[in-house]
Formats: sequence, C-alpha cells, structure tokens
Amino acid sequence: MPNYALTIGNVTREFPYVRVNANSTLPIVELVGDWELTNAVADEMVKLLPKKFDVLLTSTVSGVPLTHAIAERVKKPYAAARKRRRTYMQDPLIQAVDSMTLGVNETLWLDARQAEKLKGKKVVIIGDVVVTGSTQVALARLTERAGGEVVAYVAAFKQGKSQIDVKAAVELPS
Repeated sequence: MPNYALTIGNVTREFPYVRVNANSTLPIVELVGDWELTNAVADEMVKLLPKKFDVLLTSTVSGVPLTHAIAERVKKPYAAARKRRRTYMQDPLIQAVDSMTLGVNETLWLDARQAEKLKGKKVVIIGDVVVTGSTQVALARLTERAGGEVVAYVAAFKQGKSQIDVKAAVELPS
C-alpha cells in the first residue's frame, strides 16, 4: 500500500498506512518530534477555534506539543490529562476511555491542579487524530467533573464518522 501524502501550508510529509484492527487501516500521522508539521497544523487549527473560550484541554502524548503550539498562538492556558497515574498527582480525576480504534483500553488521569484550570471555564478539547471521538468524550467528562464547560472539539486530523461534532484541519481517508 502506498504512503499517505499530506501537505499543510508549506510542509509536506508521507505517512505509512497501518492496520489498527481487523476492519481498519489508517495512515499513522505522527506529530511528536516534527516541529515543522506541528506548527503548520497548529496554524490551521487556530482558524477553527471558537471566538470565545478560556482554556484548551488535551491528552498526552501527541496532543501536548500540538496544544502548546496552539496555546502560544492564542495566548490561552492549557491543561493535559495523562494516560497513566503519576506519583506526584494530587486527587486526580480518573476517566475510562471507551476506545476500540487502536484495540486498547485506556484511562485518563487529570491531576487536581490541572483540573483547577478548567473550573468555571469554557474549554476547547484539542486532539491530534480523531476517529471515534472516544478520547474526546472522556476529556469532556473530565471537563464537566472539574466544573468546566466544553464549547468545541478541534482536531488536527479526523477520519471517518466520529460520535462528536469535531472540526478538523485535515480529513484523512477512511
């Protein structure tokens, strides 16, 4: 199978297609370690953000450099949920992710200090690649439990039909 060619702004990359389960083959788009692509995607995602919001929320790992780049452009804070508990976490909020895209069960952990950033705030949930939207739904539950309100879902890449209304910079082939 040929690679997936992607151009965003002046940045072009090729990504391999990988079978992620019995029914799906996805181009595996990797942002971590590629500052040029991350910045090009962030430039496009900023255009998709709602006019009014207070804070961005993402999950580790790929979402962090992307969300950082967006936060820098819009001068807004961000929080990040982790996929493993860290010893330094204080009273974390814990949320299961009903994800079957990659065939693994996940749990998100949001430290109380990160959760405090969401309390009483309008939150935009940022994702790198959204297929089913299950990670974003879990992030939305964490937001609500922290006392925040989700006002938008924005992703770098979207593939197929998600269970949420997500705006994406790029629609990947299904």
